[in-house]
This record gives sequence, structure tokens and C-alpha cells, in this order.
Amino acid sequence: MTSDTRGAAGLSSSTAVATSSRSAALTSLLGIRLPLIQAPLAGVQGSRLAIEVSRAGGLGSLPAALLNAETLRSELTALRDMGLPYQVNFFAHTPPAPDDARETRWRERLAPYYAEFGIDPATIQPGAVRQPFTEAIADLVEPFRPPVVSFHFGLPSPALVERVKRWGAVVLSSATTVDEARWLEAHGVDAVIAQGWEAGGHRGHFLSHDLTLQPGTMALLPQVVDAVKVPVIAAGGIVNAAGIRAALALGAHAVQLGTAFLMCDEATTSQAHRQVLRQPDRHHTTLTNLMTGRPARGIVNRLMREVGALNDVAPEFPNASTALGPLRAKAEAAGSGDFSPLWSGQNFAGLREIGAAALVAELAWAFDRADGAE
Repeated sequence: MTSDTRGAAGLSSSTAVATSSRSAALTSLLGIRLPLIQAPLAGVQGSRLAIEVSRAGGLGSLPAALLNAETLRSELTALRDMGLPYQVNFFAHTPPAPDDARETRWRERLAPYYAEFGIDPATIQPGAVRQPFTEAIADLVEPFRPPVVSFHFGLPSPALVERVKRWGAVVLSSATTVDEARWLEAHGVDAVIAQGWEAGGHRGHFLSHDLTLQPGTMALLPQVVDAVKVPVIAAGGIVNAAGIRAALALGAHAVQLGTAFLMCDEATTSQAHRQVLRQPDRHHTTLTNLMTGRPARGIVNRLMREVGALNDVAPEFPNASTALGPLRAKAEAAGSGDFSPLWSGQNFAGLREIGAAALVAELAWAFDRADGAE
């Protein structure tokens, strides 16, 4: 290919060389073959999905915030025994103080649904809640020495970040704005995940709760690349080879895909969730705080339509999910996602119901083209 020729990726050969060099720097740091990271998908995956992605050459990820100590230990054992790099993801939020009045208002708002499903709200017990990364969790995790540790909602205390680095882990975290990216670099991350507006699941914002500050991926990405010296990973709305090539052309060192893996054989995505993902012409996503108390992108369902996707009646993160637990269980048992967090990015058209390794193999073509291969 001559210097003025463009290939299938739409990149000049000089641009392709720069892209390849950027990606090589990050893949070397992470110890992986492909600059492709499977986003942590809390609630719809375990180590099985992560292992298949890592074996295929990407970086498989385990979301840990919902796991109890016994399960986390078991999953980390499976990942360690795999013998390949992987990522473990934790939240870095500060749990809110109890707010009985707000919890009461939330249950009052849900009362008609409790009556519909024959649920006595007095019997609702606390369920799984999203835990932040703490010294106790670090004590559990450190013996496994996961090679990559990522955080959402900023970073834990400097002492905890330093502890993770001492055991040799590469530290990643998500930024939704340029200011957040600069903050993360100043506080020691090895790479920044630039999370665009399109991304499924929780917004990674932590410096401000103003949702209007988060740009789309392709607007945020080049700004973050220009603003920081550490590698930048693009996330949000990327589900196929075309999206990967676009992100690489805008300066990404790697891409992180989550929605693309929701329909994989190894994902534990519920049947109700899978059903709406199969119908992109009939469903769309929006941001909601009803499921957990913090804005996250998911497919619009009955609860979001009737209560309002963003409503201050929901308790602060992560407490909103407790009162929804029985409603979610009853509805899902009937094949409905009316009260479930149907997390998804804006782009969920064309998702493949195949094995994760096969999906990674298909996506790998994008990196070959970005490198200028014919």
C-alpha cells in the first residue's frame, strides 16, 4: 500500500502505522494480543465470559461489585487458573447515609405494583447491593494479584490505589469528561477509559452529576486523547468492526465493548433481556436512576415509562434496587423485564447470539484493517 492509498479501514498507511503503534503500547502494558477489552457486565456475566474473551486474545473482565466474598474468591480462582491476563472491576462510590423518609416514599410509589403482584412490602429484605472497593476487599483480592484492576465512579482512596499498584496491577478508570480524564491521570491511572454518552449501564461520572457534561464517544474521545499522556480506551456505542475502526482513527489505543457481548452464549443475560435486545426496531434506550439510584442507560421498560426514567423518588445509589427486587423476580419469572435493569448501549442492532471467542475473532478483523493489512 502506498502512502496515499486508503484501504478498507479508510485510514492512510501513515495513520494506520500510528494506530498500530498506539495499540501496541497498550497491548504490551496489558499483556494481551488484541486491543479489545470486554466491559464488565454486572449482573449478566461471570468468569466464564471473561475467560473466553481472554483466550481469544482480548482482555476479559469480571464485575465484582455485586459479588459476595465467597463468589468473588471462586471467580478469581477460575481467572487465575486460566493463566492469561484479565481485568477485575470495582465501584469507587461512597455509600450514602440511611434515609428512611426517602425509602418510605419509594415504597409508597411502588405500592400499586406490590399490590398487583401480591407482594407484602413488609417482607422485603435487603438483597445484593453494590459494594465499593475497600481495605477488606483488597485483603481478599490481593493474594490473586489480578493483572488489571479497573474502577467506576472515580478511584478509591490514594492508599488503596497505591496498594493495588504495589501488587503489580495496571489501574484503569472511566472518565465521562475531559476534566475527569485529567483528574484520573493526576491520581495515578495507567490508562483512561473514555466513556461516551451512548454507553450502556452506569455513567462513570464522579466530578459532577450534571448529565449534560458527558459528550458522545466520538466527540469525547479525541478531546481526551489530546488532554492526557496515558493511553485512552474508547467505550460507548461500539459494537462492530466499523465502530472499532472509527475509534482507532480518532486516537484510541484500544476499545472497550460491553453491549456487543450481551447476547453471547457465555453471558447470563436473562431471557427477558435477550428478547428486547433481539428487537432493536421496537425498543430504545434512555438514562434511568430507578434501578439503582444512579443514572444508567438501559432499554425502556414499563417502570421507566410509568414512573419517569429519571425521578428523585428513587433512593440514592445503590439503595433503590432493594425495594425493586421482589417485583423484578416476579416479573422475570413470567418472562417480563418490566422491573429489570435492561442495560444496553444505544447501539444494540445486529447483536450476535454466538460464543464470545467467535465474536472476538470477527472483531479482530477490524484491527487487521486498521493496521493496513489487505
